[in-house]
Amino acid sequence: MRIDILTLFPKMFENILGESMLKIAQDKGLVKISVLDLRDWTNDAHRTADDKPFGGGPGMVMKVEPVYRALEDICATPRRSISVYRRSRRRGGKVILLTPQGKRFGQKAAKRLAEEKHIILVCGHYEGFDERIRELADEEVSIGDYILTCGELPALVVVDAVTRLVPGVLGHDDSVKSESFENGLLEYPQYTRPAEFKGMKVPGVLLSGNHKKIEGWRAQEALKRTLKRRPDLFDSADDS
Repeated sequence: MRIDILTLFPKMFENILGESMLKIAQDKGLVKISVLDLRDWTNDAHRTADDKPFGGGPGMVMKVEPVYRALEDICATPRRSISVYRRSRRRGGKVILLTPQGKRFGQKAAKRLAEEKHIILVCGHYEGFDERIRELADEEVSIGDYILTCGELPALVVVDAVTRLVPGVLGHDDSVKSESFENGLLEYPQYTRPAEFKGMKVPGVLLSGNHKKIEGWRAQEALKRTLKRRPDLFDSADDS
């Protein structure tokens, strides 16, 4: 899988992409992650990627030209009109804008994107995107109903959530099947050694060796935990 990240602040990604499972996934050759500086596609001496909004107002707006040129190069698409670009870009990657106006990102979306061969994440900044940038994207994604200073942090969330679902990245592919949100429920409680710590004991069923009883206990606990902590999961299907 190939993931390209278009950003004005590439140094924000260095440490996280070089650690833990993201590093392992890249070392194994299962995922190729490239962080690309949008300013490399500007055409003035100051490498300008933003400007004041038409009509007035606070802040700065990300310019359309650098994003368009970057996507042309990444997707190997000739420089033509945006309408022609949108029809021909399909041979390139899936372009995703990180923006609070996007659809809320969830586990179903992570699984769907993990099946793509190539995704391109465009990080927002300042007061947002020139509206014409939205015409270049396949979809817009938000990681929650709150405002961050930049799109780099959401991009990292998406990269991590998607990468760990690529086959071979985790040590055991079955490990994702019982995780929270995989079956619409939160994950059941987990324990490890010691069996007792300061009077707090591991439930006896987990020490019984009876796998059928253990599975039943886990299913019951997952249901109880979801009802107590996230009852909204029973009512909402908006996790894609």
